[in-house]
Amino acid sequence: MRPIAPYAAFASFGVFWGVWGASLPATRAQADVTDAQLGTALLFVGLGAVPAMLLTGRLLDRVGTRLSALLLGALLLAGLGLALLAHDLAALIVAMAVVGAASGAADVAINAIATEAEAWSDRPILARSHGIFSAAVVVASVASGVALNSALIVPPLAGVFGMAALLIAAGSLVVWRGTRFGQPDSPARPHTERDHAGGARSRRLWPLLAVGAVGAIAYAMENAFQSWSAVFLTDVHVAAAHIAAFGPAAFAAVAAVARLTLAPLSRSHPAALLVAGGAAAAIGSAILAASSGVATALLGIALAALGTAMLFPTLLGRAVRGVPSRQRGAATSLAAATAYVGFLAGPACMGLVAGQAGIRVAFLSVAVVAVIFAIIAAPASRWASSHLGGRHAQDAREDEAAASLADGGTQRASAMARRTPRA
Repeated sequence: MRPIAPYAAFASFGVFWGVWGASLPATRAQADVTDAQLGTALLFVGLGAVPAMLLTGRLLDRVGTRLSALLLGALLLAGLGLALLAHDLAALIVAMAVVGAASGAADVAINAIATEAEAWSDRPILARSHGIFSAAVVVASVASGVALNSALIVPPLAGVFGMAALLIAAGSLVVWRGTRFGQPDSPARPHTERDHAGGARSRRLWPLLAVGAVGAIAYAMENAFQSWSAVFLTDVHVAAAHIAAFGPAAFAAVAAVARLTLAPLSRSHPAALLVAGGAAAAIGSAILAASSGVATALLGIALAALGTAMLFPTLLGRAVRGVPSRQRGAATSLAAATAYVGFLAGPACMGLVAGQAGIRVAFLSVAVVAVIFAIIAAPASRWASSHLGGRHAQDAREDEAAASLADGGTQRASAMARRTPRA
């Protein structure tokens, strides 16, 4: 696999979510729905994503990583469908379900290719890929805000998703060229070792689900800001579209810088990074909820971004570090799929709370969730890592032993062939 493939995949994914965040007020207006109805529609994003995510992990193991390029193509089509067809609540719900299925499948796929590339290259590709995702969100958010505020693109919502589709198509082509069909090259394994690997998969189920559950909280906080910060600036501070777009843009910009600069800490001080990140997210959420102007609101958004930026990459990287290479893709898919439920449910829950108590209270509830995360994340990650690392270290040693035996057998056979006289 070419290292550029995961970077292009995350950049394409970031383009979509940047357009999504900046366009959510326009989507709400086009469909003519309230905050509560928008929150209900966003729940169907999760309902569409869960079965797609469960299917994607198995397909990647059978078909190969090139499938991720096709899934990114499906995501761009889903975005275009949302922009063109969502003109009432019923159509919006259907479009959200389709977007959820496409985005959930694509998220699992791009995380899988990033962890595979990291395993082959021994570089922090996963954290850097998440940073590129955030950088792409910044550019897409700002560009979408400018486009939505101008009269040059008609209709504006379809126009911005159309521009995003072109960029995602280009990224999908890079991913296609950088990946391949078929399973990764690996030494042959005897039948008894495959049976052992099946047992290892069953033993790692609960630790990976624990990592995914904690990651779901981190993702819920992250996407609550990404999806609702523009709505907050629009409703609370009466910001124009191009100003409101700075909400998700500022969040993604700070997250990008944090992910590209703090990546080493995810390996050297993971527990401290998780606790400090949760605390920063709580303070930032509280500042945003109490903000009296756009400047103060952006400060809260930036602080929350700094706190949430490294949470999921730290959790995922720590969990899969000791997993054998032949099982790393499946492990990544399970943890990422579980965590992605929070990524999808966060904005939906925000909409429901905002519809009942107001959007300020909704962001204040994010602060409470961040405090809970800061308390439970480090112990849960330590427990999961100890179980995964201990067992998988043994699995990895057995993999290496099997590979050594296979290499030794090949060398002995070659030596015998050289010693055997030709007729």
